[in-house]
Amino acid sequence: MVFFPSISRTISSSVRKNVQTHYRKLRYMSNVPENTVYGGPKPQNPNQRVTLTNLRQKHKKGEPITMVTGYDYPSGVHIDMAGIDICLVGDSASMVVHGHDTTLPITLDEMLVHCRAVARGAKRPLLVGDLPFGTYESSTKQAVDTAVRVLKEGGMDAIKLEGGAPSRITAAKAIVEAGIAVIGHVGLTPQAISVLGGFRPQGRNVDSAVKVVETAMALQEVGCFSVVLECVPAPVAAAATSALQIPTIGIGAGPFCSGQVLVYHDLLGMMQHPHHAKVTPKFCKQFGQVGDVINKALLQYKEEVTNGSFPSSAHSPYKIGAADMDGFFSELQKLGFSDAASAAAAATEKIQTANSPA
Repeated sequence: MVFFPSISRTISSSVRKNVQTHYRKLRYMSNVPENTVYGGPKPQNPNQRVTLTNLRQKHKKGEPITMVTGYDYPSGVHIDMAGIDICLVGDSASMVVHGHDTTLPITLDEMLVHCRAVARGAKRPLLVGDLPFGTYESSTKQAVDTAVRVLKEGGMDAIKLEGGAPSRITAAKAIVEAGIAVIGHVGLTPQAISVLGGFRPQGRNVDSAVKVVETAMALQEVGCFSVVLECVPAPVAAAATSALQIPTIGIGAGPFCSGQVLVYHDLLGMMQHPHHAKVTPKFCKQFGQVGDVINKALLQYKEEVTNGSFPSSAHSPYKIGAADMDGFFSELQKLGFSDAASAAAAATEKIQTANSPA
């Protein structure tokens, strides 16, 4: 009987080893981080999605936050590759992409198309989708329902809304309480141009300047993680940035904000058409002249197609062997397509002449 404890210890040791081995295999196969109690997201690294935690850390360290507004897959890819912190899918697509004079006409369904396209291209930046005009003002239920769609159907991480009126601040509060991150927007709020009298800068007198700061504070109070300050004097933006404990993102608001945002097309200098020139803001610095490059390329393309130099043999890569070509001529003749056979033969001769050494 004395051997039973030994056998028991051997069995227990074997079971423990099997359990440990099994656990290690599960850990190897699982994407669940160590020391977690549920299958949450993996820890962030510099090559993964920017989170609110990352932004708060940058803000705490005084590191400027970068944001670019893009509307499609190519811009999403470029923004991603540049290491931009936040990619905003803005309702300004109404003007920049759809050619309208204001942001008002764009619909939620149109915005969702833009959101999904950007999300396919931008894997690293925090993705923020604008709530378009008419989709969140009627009630808190409407606001939350719209915000949910932007995340679920648009693939966004957060939403942005314009927060000039008390009802919009209430909407922001309801969306935050629904578990959705929100960026507020004060100063020039393009959706409110009907009451602002057009695209006019704000904060240029005492009452307006105080309203900018107070509205930004109100958005912070209801849980917004950041506030965009658009078209306000730099000292007013500096005051708001100092008063807030959350980051401010400036656009035409001077250098004293926690970060900056510009529209992809604007900063690249893609505005060549008179309509584009009309909607390009005066505060925007053009970091490139991409529009000029595009125009030059299109004119060159037109010229080469017109004079017959494009496509050359270098851009006609698909070949057919001599035997197959003879068979093709024969079949065309049988089908009664003599002219087509002659055209194919002439093309073959021309290609051979072009490719033969001089």
